[in-house]
Amino acid sequence: MKYRYALCLAAAMAVLGGTVSSRADDAVNVTTATNHWVSAAAAGLTLTRGNSDTFLATLSLATARKWQQSELTLGADATYGTTKTAGVTHTTAQSLHGFVQENWLFTDRLYAYGRVDGLHDEVADIRYRVSLSPGAGYYFVKNKAIDLSGEVGPGYIFQRLGTNDQSYATLRIADKFHWAINDRARIWQTAEFLPQVDKFENYIVNFEIGVESDLSTSKKLSLRLYLDDTYNHRPAPGRQKNDAKLVGALAYKF
Repeated sequence: MKYRYALCLAAAMAVLGGTVSSRADDAVNVTTATNHWVSAAAAGLTLTRGNSDTFLATLSLATARKWQQSELTLGADATYGTTKTAGVTHTTAQSLHGFVQENWLFTDRLYAYGRVDGLHDEVADIRYRVSLSPGAGYYFVKNKAIDLSGEVGPGYIFQRLGTNDQSYATLRIADKFHWAINDRARIWQTAEFLPQVDKFENYIVNFEIGVESDLSTSKKLSLRLYLDDTYNHRPAPGRQKNDAKLVGALAYKF
């Protein structure tokens, strides 16, 4: 059986569904104070058969909770992919990422935050990367339909690229955007810029944009389509600077 157009079909379904949420880095968006956790899990699968056999699987899990004066978000996501050509199988994707961020609100819009990210990417030869970042954030727009926030602060990165251990201070400049188009739809976008403070030509950019479409009246099951892109100006030796993936996935909220 052929699955060559699986991802294209997922994209078309997302557009036809007319709606929109995200991967682990922003998979749940809690806009009002709650007394419980809001969570989401998503899984995607793409297969092709024919002249080449490919397999790509993605999995993400995120949870968030908001109190009157604080917001806490945790998440993890993984990607694994292979391709087989002329009887030879190659690993094309193998990564694991996790994060935790807590915001402490001084006002309805101004907050301080602390964030920790961890990443392992076998194909990019990132044995590990740990990013620490405290800072300040501000909601430029904050209502039931739209929120837009910016964050800035110092940071520190510990990483091993190939066999090379590195650690250096960074800045972190980031934004987050959500738009609830209607009661069934939303769009989101996140980005962060991490330059080394004493060598601005060494920097990392993480960017994501996506949509989500509800597939059930209970709004628990949905279809996601998102583009995830990472640019590392100084990658591991022999590796490309840019990694991008377009993912279609089924998500379940609980």
